[in-house]
Amino acid sequence: MERKSRTVVPKERVDALGTREQLLRYLKLMVLIRRFEEKAGEMYLRAKIGGYLHLNIGEEGTVVGSVSALEERDYLYTSYRDHGYAIARGVNPKAVMAELFGKATGCSQGRGGSMHLFDARVHFLGGYGIVAAHIPVATGTALAATYRGTDEVTMCIFGEGATNIGAFHEGLNVAKLWRLPVVFVCTNNIYGMGTAVNRASAVSEIYRKACAYDIAAERVDGMDVLAVRDACLRGVERARKESEPTLIETMTYRYRGHSMADPARYRSEAEVRWWRERDPILTLETKLKEQGMVTQEEMDDIEANVERVVEESVEFADRSPAPSLDDLYKNVYAESEGR
Repeated sequence: MERKSRTVVPKERVDALGTREQLLRYLKLMVLIRRFEEKAGEMYLRAKIGGYLHLNIGEEGTVVGSVSALEERDYLYTSYRDHGYAIARGVNPKAVMAELFGKATGCSQGRGGSMHLFDARVHFLGGYGIVAAHIPVATGTALAATYRGTDEVTMCIFGEGATNIGAFHEGLNVAKLWRLPVVFVCTNNIYGMGTAVNRASAVSEIYRKACAYDIAAERVDGMDVLAVRDACLRGVERARKESEPTLIETMTYRYRGHSMADPARYRSEAEVRWWRERDPILTLETKLKEQGMVTQEEMDDIEANVERVVEESVEFADRSPAPSLDDLYKNVYAESEGR
């Protein structure tokens, strides 16, 4: 079949969606995160990755949309489903894959693994394995910005299950009480492990919980990267200009189980199929094609480039050394007795 010629659209073109350059960046990032996660799942099954592995597959619209609202000087925290957020924030995919492999070249030097990615250079501060534990920590980072008198914003990502835990309520209460520049983003993927949100939370519309603390809140389609971006931009602007917190709930879905150990038998094939039809990558790709901003040839190029990046990240992780025993006590604050 003869390929169509490339669409010629000025890079500075702006419409209701955004510039072509911005939109293609979102699309490339979502495809990269999807293929990276698929490869990570494959490496887990090949025993290259140990421990737990929680994949973002299906949630790329929320991942890229939320992170795209931040500026370089802002801070990002997230929970253990963190690979996509790290990549979207600018952590090198090679360093992420190496960390999953437990190698010294990983972004946490092989000490964190899948659930504890970290890279202070891009203000990505984790990767937290304990549900909701990072919410007060992120709130503290926002407090630090007010002490320093800067206009840095902190964004804190967590799942809907975290909103039933005390740390969530404590964090929101303090954020409002002290007027802190923080944006709380709840990625509601319907299930906390294998339990549906309406069976675990008395209020299943998570954004409504913000009213108890007089915090601005909204719920958006988490499968639409642009809807998430716009909501998070509003939250970031409120934090930066008014020093007020926001709670944003994104309705999204994970196509895989809670982790690689979860067969996800608690949901129907019809349900999964319904969400797949609203896939965030296909949704944006369709919009761009309708706007004449991307061709199938360009999509093929994106896929090829992403495949190369992902394969290179695996090769890098494979070749990298394991952490040295000589560094066993590195970054430990106090020496252990009997060392």
